[in-house]
Amino acid sequence: MRCVEGPTDRVVVVGAGLGGLSAALHLAGAGREVVVLERESVPGGRCGLHVDSGFRFDTGPTVLTMPQLVAEPLRAVGERLEDWLTLRRLDPAYRAKFADGSTIDVRADVHDMADEIKRACGPADADGWLRYVEFLRELYRVEMPHFIERNLDSPLQLVGPPLARLVAMGAFRRLAPKLGQYVRDERLRRLLSFQSMYAGLAPSQALAIYAVITYMDCVEGVYFPEGGMHAVPRALAGAAAKHGVEFRLDTQVTSVETANGRAHAVRTAAGERIAADVVVLNADLPTAYDELLPGVRAPGRVRRLRYSPSAVVLHAGSSAQFPDTAHHTIDFGAAWESTFDEIIDQGRVMSDPSFLLTTPTRTDSSLAPDGKHTYYALFPAPNTRGLVDWRADRGAYREHMLATLESRGYPGFADGIEVEHLVTPADWQAQGLAAGAPFAAAHNFAQTGPFRSPTLRRRGPENLVFCGSNAQPGVGVPMVLVSGRLAAERIAGPLPR
Repeated sequence: MRCVEGPTDRVVVVGAGLGGLSAALHLAGAGREVVVLERESVPGGRCGLHVDSGFRFDTGPTVLTMPQLVAEPLRAVGERLEDWLTLRRLDPAYRAKFADGSTIDVRADVHDMADEIKRACGPADADGWLRYVEFLRELYRVEMPHFIERNLDSPLQLVGPPLARLVAMGAFRRLAPKLGQYVRDERLRRLLSFQSMYAGLAPSQALAIYAVITYMDCVEGVYFPEGGMHAVPRALAGAAAKHGVEFRLDTQVTSVETANGRAHAVRTAAGERIAADVVVLNADLPTAYDELLPGVRAPGRVRRLRYSPSAVVLHAGSSAQFPDTAHHTIDFGAAWESTFDEIIDQGRVMSDPSFLLTTPTRTDSSLAPDGKHTYYALFPAPNTRGLVDWRADRGAYREHMLATLESRGYPGFADGIEVEHLVTPADWQAQGLAAGAPFAAAHNFAQTGPFRSPTLRRRGPENLVFCGSNAQPGVGVPMVLVSGRLAAERIAGPLPR
């Protein structure tokens, strides 16, 4: 593993997203002096918070898996997860609704899930599910330590018994046919493969290695923090501050000062120069190069990145009640393969949308005034490199979302709204996310593992390290937390786990 050469005593982290917070905690635990600069008034980055009229909206991810990866950076400074967060495991993790009116709940226990599948799909698929769980467990056991939680400098580092094991398991086959070896019901196949969209790929195109996301969701389970998802960065930032990390919120970084092949300082909009031995950038890579690194040419792979689809999210504070929903409800349209083609290949909106409706107040009523709910409706959509003009079509697509919700079993959704905030791909782009893609660069083979933009450059500033969803290992809360530790190891060397 290549590491930063020269002094590393003082580290400036730009961005208090989950990756930056993870890096800060690991570096503080390794004895470094750490300063975190964040342009917003609260830590969290994409995992932010918006409060309006007593409604508390999480602005980023709503699904939390693998809490042990939240515990790891806390443990780096001697803190315990349970002293900072109260987590509730959701059961069901998801409720899936289908166009034919049927439902399947993703149960927290794999044997309870087998019973649910037997009820909905029959005994053969219930048995197939249990066999698939064993495949997922082995996939995770091999993949996580050797390919995800590991800094990779060269594809040659992948060669060895773990890679051979993945090949033997069929992990480099396409996800959809691999899943089809275990279950036949089309509804169940959708429910166990939609996660590939997080990686920016259709299930028919994604490799089976990405079923590790399904393992995290459907085997390890989905959790919700008391106080909402923003409680996670609040906890990480609180622990970091307790252990000497300096936070400067409401601080806009304008550039990283570089000379003679090294970064020497960070400059802010207020004109301050903050010296650094090492700079960690927890920012979207193309934005970082375009806006923060004058005179530093982005690597070719960054300039050529292919991005995941985006999403339109409607945050609604509402008096409407929908008792048949779970905390997370996935509403599948009748169409499937064509929807991926529309938003990924054609750059058009889904003609028959599938969407996620999250109701966090079903688990934590404190997130809204008494008797009210917060709703988070996420519709996958083409990013800003598609054919949709998201600024011009913002209002029309909002009406389309509301009409779809009303027609899919949520009557009165529009009338119940008291406060709302709509986020389109244009808004994501304005926040500094290239192509307006909150799921970052797609995880095709050429943008995965050592082919993804490395956390440490071979050319340019030799003490500039990246973390976040466009660095190794990739997108999603678990991966971004891992990216923070990988960045820290580039600075401090291998860290205890």
